[in-house]
Amino acid sequence: MNKNRVIVAMSGGVDSSVAAALLHREGYEVIGITMKTWGFMEVGGAPKHESGCCSLDAIYDAKNVATQFDFPHYTVDFTEQFESAVIDNFVDEYFAGRTPNPCVICNKAIKWEELLEKANQLDAQYVATGHYARVDYDKKNDRYRIVNSADSHKDQTYALWGLTQESLSRTLLPLGKYTKKEIRVLANEFKLKSANKPESMEICFVADNNYERFLRERVPEKMDDVHEGDFIYHGKVVGKHRGIPFYTIGQRKGLGIALGTPVYVKSIDVENNIIEIADKEELLEYDLVANQINYVSVSKLMDGEKVIAKIRYSDPGSEAEIITSSDDEIKLKFYSPKTAITPGQSLVIYNQKGYVLAGGIIDRTEI
Repeated sequence: MNKNRVIVAMSGGVDSSVAAALLHREGYEVIGITMKTWGFMEVGGAPKHESGCCSLDAIYDAKNVATQFDFPHYTVDFTEQFESAVIDNFVDEYFAGRTPNPCVICNKAIKWEELLEKANQLDAQYVATGHYARVDYDKKNDRYRIVNSADSHKDQTYALWGLTQESLSRTLLPLGKYTKKEIRVLANEFKLKSANKPESMEICFVADNNYERFLRERVPEKMDDVHEGDFIYHGKVVGKHRGIPFYTIGQRKGLGIALGTPVYVKSIDVENNIIEIADKEELLEYDLVANQINYVSVSKLMDGEKVIAKIRYSDPGSEAEIITSSDDEIKLKFYSPKTAITPGQSLVIYNQKGYVLAGGIIDRTEI
């Protein structure tokens, strides 16, 4: 395996473009790969104009960077793998009354596992992305570790908890030591056309951010089985909901119900087609259980260990204690209550120094 050759995942945006330019400047033999994982004709949402990752604009932008720095660039079709690993999971989770994080699944199954397969075919030792995170090696414990980036506001370690030790051993994250502002400066120094390109914040395959539209068009046969059900507030039926897949824990807007006070989705009972709504303070929880566990910077957690835990991407993190942990499940208690702990979202556990210790998928709030 060529230890100087690196596959760079290039979305056409400023971050991945700068990542490729930095590695090229450092002397690596860069090969750019743009992953075609879906198309607007298949997922809808923006039929008149394609923008964002996987679009023709994105492919051209990535190819322009490769041409500018004179390294090869390929567009690789991962549509089938993306459908199976990411989109099908997204649909299934919403119909199960859960709220998935497709970026976490995509990072593990597509951006790393599939890219590493492509790296093997191209005799490349490493894969690289434009994520704001750092990877290092702990020689004492023989573990590759993920640690927070230099930019706390842009940090993307939350979405990388699913990476295996094998994947991390072959990963380069050149943006980890920079802030977003510094990356914009570097992009201009490199004279990249994407230097001032705006970021895309929505889920890539739901470009209009309309999940209901996406589900109705994606799985019309499943939608035939979706029916309205009861909204329950303090034990009483107070209205009708439009169907389980259209709601998520903590949701306030779009409930279509007026009780004279703000109310939020507290729980979703798929079996009985019931959605419980509650006052904001009733969304506070201390405990959670997560499964599908992956240990990252450590091989295990100790019962009673004090950690920092996040329950969603925008969560700054809160102090918590490990109740029990195993290869299959982690039970955790926060010292202060958290609002709207949501099944399907990721639990990511850190130590005080910002290392990702472990992660998993939130299953429930009762221990």
